[in-house]
Amino acid sequence: MRKNFLGLAFVGLLALSNTGCIKSMLMNGQIKSTRIGAGAADTIGDYEVIRSAAAAGVLQFEGMHRLAPDNEDGLFMLLRGWAGWGYGFALDDYQVAELAGDDVAAEYHKKRTKMAYDRALSYGLELVAKRDDGFDKAKKNDATLGAWLKENFDSKEDAENLFWVAYAWMSRVDLLQDDPAAVADLYIGVDMMQRAFELDPTYYGSSPMVAMAAYHGRTADAETKQARALFEQALKNTKRGALTVQLTYAQFACTIADKKLYDSLVDEILAADDPDPKQRLNNAIAKRRAARMKSPKKMQDCGFP
Repeated sequence: MRKNFLGLAFVGLLALSNTGCIKSMLMNGQIKSTRIGAGAADTIGDYEVIRSAAAAGVLQFEGMHRLAPDNEDGLFMLLRGWAGWGYGFALDDYQVAELAGDDVAAEYHKKRTKMAYDRALSYGLELVAKRDDGFDKAKKNDATLGAWLKENFDSKEDAENLFWVAYAWMSRVDLLQDDPAAVADLYIGVDMMQRAFELDPTYYGSSPMVAMAAYHGRTADAETKQARALFEQALKNTKRGALTVQLTYAQFACTIADKKLYDSLVDEILAADDPDPKQRLNNAIAKRRAARMKSPKKMQDCGFP
């Protein structure tokens, strides 16, 4: 799934004497190794352990990026790290405060979440520009952006970078629903996600498929049949082991006021016992949020009795 950005090259005695070059090679190798090993965090289901490690991780990569600013593995890890921190931890704090009715804390954590998504996007767009720097012109409208994406991103491996940029973009818009300017640019994240979906719909537990399902089911008047079909396919793809699929599907059920579907999905999440060892972290997050979805306030927000 990951491109090898660090090919080996023959070096002569003159090159070996270049200390700066050697340091650069060592740093690039360390960054790539860290990227390869980072997936181990997904297998750990202790939310608090990963919360602490995630904060240290993004700071580590900020430092590495300063030392190797052109390293694409480093840019990717900052993109994914900040997007993941925003969703998994800052947004969680925001939702807890909002549910508790603590407006001051909710506003504070909302700003933290936005900062994480903003930072993810800054690195993500820098990473995308390594392929082609025409994004600013391409985002003029939906048609020009779609054409640019198809022209410059045409391999299965491209889905990874596009997914995380699109994910950060769409998550930021979802957070800032009261900001007309942010909402107006939703198509940018959607187009990127659609391209990731076209290239590899099953990437990272069928995440592009789930994201597109959520988009199609964003309102009760949207493309609900298409949303249901994508959610059901994602459940099949993941063998119901990636609980974020059920979580997002339950949020859709809330949108369309389908209490039976909502209850069945939330109950399934809460009853699940380590359904996929490769998804333990995401499943732990899903369980935390599913428990809150049983609260009277959340049920009332969905219009359920």
